[in-house]
Amino acid sequence: MKRILSLDGGGIRGVFSLEILLRMQELLRAEYDSRDLVLADHFDLFAGTSTGAIIATCLCWGMPVEEILELYVKYGRTMFRPVPWYRPIKKLFVSRYQAKPLSELLQRTFSEDGNGLVPAMLDSARLKKLLLVVVRNHTTGSAWPITNNRKAMFNDRALPDCNLDIPLWKVVRASTAAPVYFDPEVIELGGRPSVFVDGSVTPYNNPALIAVLTAVLPSYRIDWLAGPENIRLISLGTMRFSSGLTAKMGKLWLGNNVSLIPSALIQGIAWQQDYLCRCLGECIFGDTLDMEIGDLVGTQLPGSRWFSYVRYNQSYNAAALAKLVETDSQLSKLDAIQAIPFLREVGLAYAKEHVRMEHLI
Repeated sequence: MKRILSLDGGGIRGVFSLEILLRMQELLRAEYDSRDLVLADHFDLFAGTSTGAIIATCLCWGMPVEEILELYVKYGRTMFRPVPWYRPIKKLFVSRYQAKPLSELLQRTFSEDGNGLVPAMLDSARLKKLLLVVVRNHTTGSAWPITNNRKAMFNDRALPDCNLDIPLWKVVRASTAAPVYFDPEVIELGGRPSVFVDGSVTPYNNPALIAVLTAVLPSYRIDWLAGPENIRLISLGTMRFSSGLTAKMGKLWLGNNVSLIPSALIQGIAWQQDYLCRCLGECIFGDTLDMEIGDLVGTQLPGSRWFSYVRYNQSYNAAALAKLVETDSQLSKLDAIQAIPFLREVGLAYAKEHVRMEHLI
């Protein structure tokens, strides 16, 4: 069986996903009696968007989960360092945080020498398995699910703008360049600069479906055999918050729209991707999608299934969110650094309750 691990975007809430991954690693180490097992020993393809791209690439690099979690806890505040007040006026309103600290961290992490002096390229042998990172090419206006698959159309060495020649850290940084939060990442392709922004500004903030399509559709040249007995897709969210109005918001006005619509669109599309995965795949585990659909676990649907599917995520409806906001009013935001301890607590409790060995194998 081929196994895919897919990781949603969600900023610092990636800590929630990391607690689930830690539990998965623990179960697999016990199952195979290997204290040194890492998730790259078990999964065949890692897919990620935004913060999920950081985690997916670290896992594909062969890092143990505890080491990645330490990066988030230790450098979380550094990654969200505000731009200085003296920034040039023309750039003052481009982004809220400096890109340099995150870029430097990624350069050190994804380098051949371990010090950031020799950058690893997308085709680095240090990547143990297949990797898919979602970015948006702002220059062309198109979503790019970019992989290290050497057979992929745009990874042809004969091309002057071969994707394999892009530094890996730049691919990951591009996927995390959330508009308003961070500056875009400029990458030269065949001598021409292209501007890239966060993969969450595409239909693939939840990259689970594009990951499995990349694995099975002939166009992408991986050509895995479809079927629930052949492919297991495990997808991790970063907590789902209701975008409905709470009593404290009062009447809907322009200010509400400005703050709510982007997150509502991202969450709605991510929900739809999850829904499609449950319809195209054989759903083994997942929370309730809504009161009418249920969770589709074990539901007999028309047609054959392409893969087996597990979805881990913690959902909060409007009432639960209102109560949660009393704990931390910033919790649902991408940059809620102060909420890391609480995110770890929620992730740990969720993982202990829901992650099972039979889901993983």
